[in-house]
Amino acid sequence: MGKLLRRPTGQSGLVHAITPEAAGWGYVGFDLWRLAPEDLAGGRLEGREAILVLVEGRAEIIADGRSLGELGGRMTVFERTAPHCVYIPPGTAWQARASTPCVLAVCTAPSPGGRPVQVLGPEGIVLEQRGQGTNARFINNIAMEGRDVADSLLVTEVFTPAGHWSSYPPHRHDEDTFPDLTYLEETYYHRLDPPDCFGLQRVFTDDLSLDETMAPADHDVVLVPRGHHPCAAPHGVEMYYLNVMAGPRRAWRFQTHPAFAHMM
Repeated sequence: MGKLLRRPTGQSGLVHAITPEAAGWGYVGFDLWRLAPEDLAGGRLEGREAILVLVEGRAEIIADGRSLGELGGRMTVFERTAPHCVYIPPGTAWQARASTPCVLAVCTAPSPGGRPVQVLGPEGIVLEQRGQGTNARFINNIAMEGRDVADSLLVTEVFTPAGHWSSYPPHRHDEDTFPDLTYLEETYYHRLDPPDCFGLQRVFTDDLSLDETMAPADHDVVLVPRGHHPCAAPHGVEMYYLNVMAGPRRAWRFQTHPAFAHMM
């Protein structure tokens, strides 16, 4: 297994705990909880904001001592409905108590603080198509820069139909030369339907000093520290992924691989 492909550590509880230190970078953190009914998850981070994404199932969310009620709705990501999400500012304790089988993602990045706890969805999140033909995929914009809901985090969901490409044409965002390009670390949390199949993802730089091609399985995470990072959903396999990005500037500016520039 390449260093960029992270398998879950189990089938329940905290199955991913990717800190910046564990990833070998400076900004993005990603945890994933798989909960049975009545199971608890929780946390509190100093100097880091979080966006909780109820990927599947329902849970009661308590933040800063206040219950936000039972959130969540879809039982499978492949319903393609908008997710329920919560913004958690730095230094704020939160807890989730699952009321159904539940998959909860915790996306984190540095923040100076000052924002309130806020429910981010499903209101305001509309499924959008990006690309055409076998490059078509569908996006739930949870917290991209057009939504002023975080200090550092950029978070989005992508649904890639079977036989289609995604994060394509190949592109990179690994230098801070704004407004042309921004430095953003990125994680991909993959889900597949059927779940016992696999997807494909390649992470590579122009000079190929980094070049890893991976076959992520259901619940795997791929790290993108730099370089291009296209994905492919095999024929008969639908792919979902949750993207988390962060860097020194909350802006997504990318550069397409020169060999694919004619597609833009």
